[in-house]
Amino acid sequence: MTTHHFTRQEPPRRSGALRRTTTSAAAGTALALFLAACGGAGGGGGAGESDAEFNEGETAVVNPSDETGGTLRYAISADFDSPDPGNTYYAFSWNFSRYYARTLLTYTEAPGEQGVELQPDIAAEMPEGNDDSTEWTVPIKEGLRFEDGSEITAQDIKYAIARSNFGDQAMPNGPKYFQDLLADSDDYEGPYANEDDPLEGFDGIETPDDHTLVFHLNTSFSEFPYVLIQPQTAPVPADADRGEQYQSSVVSSGPYKFDGEYRPGASLNLVRNEEWDASTDPIRKALPDRIEVQLGVDQNEIDQRLVNGELDVDLGGTGVGPAMKGTLITDESERHNIDNPQTSTLRYVNVNTVVEPLNDLACREAILYAADRDALQRAWGGDTGGDIATQIMPTSLPGADPSIDLYPSEDNKGDLDMAREKLEECGQPDGFSTSIGARADRPADVSTAEALQQALARVGIETEIKQYPSDTFTNTQAGSPDFVHDNDLGLTVYGWAPDWASGYGFMSKILDGDAIQDAGNSNIAELDDDQINEWFDEVVAEEDPEARASIYTQIDERAMDQAAILPAVFERTVLYRPANLTNVYYHAGYSMYDYMSLGTGNTD
Repeated sequence: MTTHHFTRQEPPRRSGALRRTTTSAAAGTALALFLAACGGAGGGGGAGESDAEFNEGETAVVNPSDETGGTLRYAISADFDSPDPGNTYYAFSWNFSRYYARTLLTYTEAPGEQGVELQPDIAAEMPEGNDDSTEWTVPIKEGLRFEDGSEITAQDIKYAIARSNFGDQAMPNGPKYFQDLLADSDDYEGPYANEDDPLEGFDGIETPDDHTLVFHLNTSFSEFPYVLIQPQTAPVPADADRGEQYQSSVVSSGPYKFDGEYRPGASLNLVRNEEWDASTDPIRKALPDRIEVQLGVDQNEIDQRLVNGELDVDLGGTGVGPAMKGTLITDESERHNIDNPQTSTLRYVNVNTVVEPLNDLACREAILYAADRDALQRAWGGDTGGDIATQIMPTSLPGADPSIDLYPSEDNKGDLDMAREKLEECGQPDGFSTSIGARADRPADVSTAEALQQALARVGIETEIKQYPSDTFTNTQAGSPDFVHDNDLGLTVYGWAPDWASGYGFMSKILDGDAIQDAGNSNIAELDDDQINEWFDEVVAEEDPEARASIYTQIDERAMDQAAILPAVFERTVLYRPANLTNVYYHAGYSMYDYMSLGTGNTD
């Protein structure tokens, strides 16, 4: 998931192996990204004292409380890609949307490894697969209601999946796992093609009654239950759907509903949903009375307001910016308010395989040899910002192999002699020029681009840094192959967290040639390697977790051999939690604090 996974992401993330019927492990996030902190309707976030210790939130719940009330105040430097659960791929959005969107399955609410286990949400029990994992049956709870009081049915979930995955007008953001996996759906043109019967011809999902879903897959897929945590499984009433404009007023199935309409670039506010029944939803604490989100706030301002107690949560989940990070890490009076967890997010640079001259493998290899990994780590804040990465998969995932290092150099400064040799090999002995795309509102992304620019210039590779807003980057700019080609974006700074905790959940959307799409594309390198594609096709049918892990190791090494990814760091994030924030902990499933658990001690 883009962190954006995490997806996010930033997807989701996310570690462990699946079993066919009772799955227990999890995902990331996203294009994953995060921060959380809190305060009340009237009090300052810095008010009060806390007995918490540095990094306590990585393994324990800080300030546990069941106190309800108050207003939880979020801000973000950009915007949602969309608050529509069926049209989002940022990890923070997957996390935040749980306030108003219930999904078939979800993660357990706990720090540490327990947090990556799956449990039913709308589902009445865990999915049951047939002998070859090609058919999965999911019963859903009875008596669940939308905010207008109408009952949530299996057909509402089927419709939600249809609108986000099928037809020319399918939602552009988010993964397309259902489109790839569901059988008997190749000719289905989506719900907007037939107003009289929008689900006619959509046979990949069967609804034998109002409270049962049967998923028919076109291949064995033992990891399928992880797909059911996606926000795309949040129910949507067909008569309320307005395509991409549905984001203005999403119909709630969770404990909160929109207060007025979502205002892109400005705000999104939530209030309690009176139709939500807590007895059907033991997962969500739903402590605040109101939730407010300010959009488009400068990152440095967000950081300062957090520390001053004028703001409670940085929605983007990227952690405090470079300026505040340095201040907090060295201030002994603030360290007890900080968490610095190891996430499952990879920060990296896509090396496009189509944009000339990077369509030549040797030119791409020159990029990886010339890169200064030490400088890339410093761009992310040094040791507190992340650990230098030489492979693609985070070490928490089965099959990850830290010994993969195909472009070694002394002190991680780059091997300039090998870089020049590769430039000779690809017919560019004097170097070449290309552009680096980065998200303008994310200082570490820009710093990464600048560090890479300086490193490549040492061997004559000249680059222009082009900056774009986060909310459109993954769809309109970096996520659009046509835009990438037209603007010579040979390199793009990116982040990725597992959609779930396996090599498939982490790598398939960024490395499988079949994942390349015209918009909302996450395989930004446009890697379309026959061997890697074949391995992805094989691994979905493999029942043995160890055999799957071995294939994931091969995919990782082969992708590095193709020089399509320049890993920078496996991210560590500096998170600030004010003393009045309750129920704070780092959630491994989302690679950020668990937003649904948060409360505020300021409830006056």
